[in-house]
Amino acid sequence: MAKPFLLLLHLHFLFLYALLLLVPTRSQQLSVDYYQKSCPRFNQIMQDAITDKQIKSPTTAPGTLRLYFHDCFMGGCDASVLLSSTPFNKAERDADINLSLPGDGFDLVVRAKTALELACPGVVSCADILAVAARDLVTMVGGPYYDVKLGRKDGLVSKAALVEGNLPRPTMSVTGLIKLFAAKGFTVREMVALAGAHTIGFSHCKEFSRNIYNYSRNSASDPSYNPRYASGLRQACADYQKNPTLSVFNDIMTPNKFDNMYFQNLPKGLGLLATDRALFSDPRTRRYVEEFSGNQSAFFEAFGRAMEKLSLYGVKIGRAGEIRRRCDATN
Repeated sequence: MAKPFLLLLHLHFLFLYALLLLVPTRSQQLSVDYYQKSCPRFNQIMQDAITDKQIKSPTTAPGTLRLYFHDCFMGGCDASVLLSSTPFNKAERDADINLSLPGDGFDLVVRAKTALELACPGVVSCADILAVAARDLVTMVGGPYYDVKLGRKDGLVSKAALVEGNLPRPTMSVTGLIKLFAAKGFTVREMVALAGAHTIGFSHCKEFSRNIYNYSRNSASDPSYNPRYASGLRQACADYQKNPTLSVFNDIMTPNKFDNMYFQNLPKGLGLLATDRALFSDPRTRRYVEEFSGNQSAFFEAFGRAMEKLSLYGVKIGRAGEIRRRCDATN
């Protein structure tokens, strides 16, 4: 009697396994031509909105890329960072680490969403808009093109209290960074490649002020800085306590061009943030800094692959999300 029962049990498990194989994964449910039929002008509308905004405000590219990182790393690429706080909920965009996110990225998504709602109402998610905008802007300023699969839903949850520990801070150790990225499925090489996003954009003086003023009894600034660079930073940031918006380019050589100059700067002591300079001083990451510094094609390929991987992180599909009518509020 036992044998027929075991055979049935075995067949039952085989049937369940076959069913699991037939259930598409999140990445399989997304596709690069997701809006081909439901919103045929999607690509053109996105391109028009992105080009117009970037021409009028060149800080849009780094601002949008940073906004995208801050969205994806906090529970997945689901546009949760775009939600506004309500009297009943403090949203993640109001967490202290997100208060310095530039407005250009938010504004671009709103513009694109408005145009898309006119063309195909209720079809395109804010999460997809942000993912495509980040990719197209990277390409527009000289960076690599990579595929972005579409079909994400917009997240329903956004809580400031959950942000801490999910985003890298400028004061983090390399060990802390490696652990943070590993927890989200990224290798050390992928982490260093993504850090190359600092080849464009800027950082506020308050984020690194402790490294350039009264650093120690023996040195005004962190000795890992190039001394002339540190002196220039002190002059540029002299008024930062009165003017908290004061900022400095992450890459002083080619600040508006997406290239591998960020990595070339690090061995020369020209890394702006402590985490930038630590990538060169730590043997676990230095090898990749040297690889990307000497080979821009290798950096572009690694960055593109890491961004494709990031774009699929924690995406919401089906009933786990919605298509928001407005990007700053749930339906």
